[in-house]
Amino acid sequence: MLTTSLTFYTHPMSRGRVARWMLEETGLPYETVLLDYGSTMKAPDYLAINPMGKVPAIRHGGAVVTEVAAIVMYLADLVPEKHLAPPVGTPERGAYYRWIAFMGPLEQLMVAKVTGQLADPKMAGYGTEADLLDTLEGAVKDRTHLAGAHFTAADLLVSAYIGWYLQFKLLPARPAFARFAELHSQRPAAQRANQIDDALLPAQAPGAA
Repeated sequence: MLTTSLTFYTHPMSRGRVARWMLEETGLPYETVLLDYGSTMKAPDYLAINPMGKVPAIRHGGAVVTEVAAIVMYLADLVPEKHLAPPVGTPERGAYYRWIAFMGPLEQLMVAKVTGQLADPKMAGYGTEADLLDTLEGAVKDRTHLAGAHFTAADLLVSAYIGWYLQFKLLPARPAFARFAELHSQRPAAQRANQIDDALLPAQAPGAA
């Protein structure tokens, strides 16, 4: 049982939506602090939480965690009874780390495509676009879960990022991508999280973090 307060810093038009989905999966009670771009997100109080002035972030007692991948892994470990992370030392735990970390090169590639500045494959963490996309497709094709036989934070993060980049037409609409994203977006926790953030949209200014 969680005995330390959990605070979630976010904006409904940010990657905080992924972190909220994870929070809803845990079933843990949490307080939401809404921040605005260019104002409260850059104010001293929040910069003491995240000097980058970006969301999402969580504070759990004395622990502060930023970065979506770190947040979902931290939260998974708070609720071992939910089995949102495979046991340490198992092959499934290796796959769990692998595919969560793989979202880093994916995001680098997506940003490079937006800016029109694809790097030399020898220098880029994502290698070539074809290799990365084929590898991702091979991971999700005809599979429901990436790390074992049930849903984990790896499925959450990968499906959320695939869905995000499909929405913005940065990922090609390969059937395997669309299927994997849609499959996990139907989870009750995902639906609840979207409803919460959608209801907050009118009160918040647009932006991206």
